[in-house]
Amino acid sequence: MTTVNVKKTSYSWRVVDIVVAALIAIAGGVIFWAWSQGAALVSIPMNAAYPPLTGLIAGGWMIPAVLGMLIIRKPGAALFCEAVAATGELIMGSQYGTTVLISGILQGLGAELIFAAFRYKKFNLPTSLLAGAGAGLFCGLNDSFLPWGWNIAYEAIDKLTYITFTTISGAIIAGALSWIATRGLAKTGVLSSFASRKAASEPVFS
Repeated sequence: MTTVNVKKTSYSWRVVDIVVAALIAIAGGVIFWAWSQGAALVSIPMNAAYPPLTGLIAGGWMIPAVLGMLIIRKPGAALFCEAVAATGELIMGSQYGTTVLISGILQGLGAELIFAAFRYKKFNLPTSLLAGAGAGLFCGLNDSFLPWGWNIAYEAIDKLTYITFTTISGAIIAGALSWIATRGLAKTGVLSSFASRKAASEPVFS
């Protein structure tokens, strides 16, 4: 009974969890907006060369999902941070309109499912890479197959290539960078109130 109670407590959201998750999401919304502006410029030569290449820059839109979970380490953190970040981008004026909300929810879900598969007990580099890849996979599927997708008119091979690129981008940009950032933050002591406070000394692969 004691063990069960401890687990329930560890998975319960505290006020500080909500506040920090919201801050991560708000910062993520700013990152989303800035990334969108830069992506609009970078995507021009990419589209000219081979449109599916734009999938390689998609990872920047998935950072809040992985970073939020790595810091908060509570069920729902990835989905919450990504969805709120997408809402923030929409409020600031996203060129993608309301579809950014759907993208945010799906990307957050992609990352959330990976952490859930490990029962919210693994936050090492491989898990972070998989979470980023999961977000990237859902991003690629959303863009390529749903009615509002930007790449709905792509040929099958181009859709597959794009999805592969978004998955890789999610793993590297959102997964690896968020893991590195969490370890860096842990070293400063700002994560002392969270389960991630010892992230800097946690094993990389186990």
